[in-house]
Amino acid sequence: MRYYLAFALYIIYTKRVYFGNIKRQSEIKKQNSMKPEKKIPSPFVSLLPIFFLVGMLFATIHTFGSDALSGGSQVSLLTTTSLCIFIGMAFYHIPWKDYEQAITNNIAGVATAIIVLLIIGALSGAWMISGVVPTLIYYGIQIIHPDFFLTSTCVICALVSVMTGSSWTTIATIGIALLGIGKAQGFEEGWIAGAIISGAYFGDKISPLSDTTILASSVTDTPLFSHIRYMMITTVPSLLITLVIFTVMGLTCETSSTEQIAEFTTALSAKFNITLWLLAVPVATGILIARKVPAIITLFLSTLLAGVFALVFQPDLLLEISGEEKIFKGIMTTFYANTNLQTDNGMLTELIATRGMTGMMNTIWLILCAMCFGGAMTAGGMLGSITSFFVRFMKSTASMVASTVGSGLFLNLATADQYISIILTGKMFSETYRAKGYESRLLSRTTEDAVTVTSPLIPWNTCGMTQATILGVPTMTYLPYCFFNLISPLMSIFIAAIGYKIVRKR
Repeated sequence: MRYYLAFALYIIYTKRVYFGNIKRQSEIKKQNSMKPEKKIPSPFVSLLPIFFLVGMLFATIHTFGSDALSGGSQVSLLTTTSLCIFIGMAFYHIPWKDYEQAITNNIAGVATAIIVLLIIGALSGAWMISGVVPTLIYYGIQIIHPDFFLTSTCVICALVSVMTGSSWTTIATIGIALLGIGKAQGFEEGWIAGAIISGAYFGDKISPLSDTTILASSVTDTPLFSHIRYMMITTVPSLLITLVIFTVMGLTCETSSTEQIAEFTTALSAKFNITLWLLAVPVATGILIARKVPAIITLFLSTLLAGVFALVFQPDLLLEISGEEKIFKGIMTTFYANTNLQTDNGMLTELIATRGMTGMMNTIWLILCAMCFGGAMTAGGMLGSITSFFVRFMKSTASMVASTVGSGLFLNLATADQYISIILTGKMFSETYRAKGYESRLLSRTTEDAVTVTSPLIPWNTCGMTQATILGVPTMTYLPYCFFNLISPLMSIFIAAIGYKIVRKR
């Protein structure tokens, strides 16, 4: 009897549990059905912050000019970020935690890039004051021949830009000197400026010291040197075509003397101890890169080696920098602060001025603010909405790359800043490339082919405005002659169309 009673109680308990679970599940389903589905902003709404940012940047650049990156652009980004968050929270009920998490993740993703930028600031100062860059310029500038002036100009600017990692510094220093030489030889300023900008942006694009190169690789989670090696596939052919054009043009023009070149090299040798031993620094750096040593280690060791060479070959300059009889202060200042050595040549004085680690702070500040904007666009679903518009055209590898190029150009036109455009392009397409089985290095290369080199071709872009101001040549005057900058995006699409070295995981 006890067994029957226990069995009956068990059956009653099981029924209660079973029907209780069914009731709870039905209640949960009912509650879930009552919750509103998460809305995704339309492409039009998603573009509103972009248009607002364009207006803010236009006003900022118009007001501050080349100083826009010293704070105005950063404030514009943060203001636009607040607009994104307001739209998302007010109209699409996106919680603040989503925005906070997305911004935190974005900033964490560029932590390595920020460290590298700081080291690069120290390295650029050390390479200049130690005499490494002046030695390279000294020997490089002597290869100029009047018949090959445009070709030599492009090559020299490319070498200097690779060594310094900065197109702006190259154009503002050796570029100005070459512009004067070219005018004296009878070349039109549009051709000269085109050769200068083509070479400078070749170096800016592939140099491991370039902030745009580091940024593009970091945003797309691509190892730095892997990104640089893969870019060679599109960058080298673009440069070779450019050099052929400049060579043909140079041979068809009448030229004159090169006295200004001799004056410049004399001023270099008077200020620095020029010796071939200093070339050991870039050689050692090249060996470390070839052996695939991590970027941070490579740059750090190169900085230390340049510092040692500065102590050995340029002790007088270190004392001049310190302002006292303290060589230790001079070498430390070289690493982290601005240096301004005076020479008898005004152009050379500008060339050898360095910014150190402090010179990278505006770029780092801009990156942090841009990552906040990118995080807000991502959390609010706006980047996904814009990406979905471009994805419609991505039917093949060529169309994928072409869509990325088109997006990069659009953002360069819209945001008027190459850093912001690189970040947004990388973030917009990273998931799409991954989902379709493409390597991240294809995205990083295409981003640079579309954004970095085209930024000086846009009159209202910070790069276009700066280069036109520095050289004194209107953007639309030099634009037709910046062959490297014009060819690179087309070369990127062409290489994708033939499928060379493009791996797709199935």
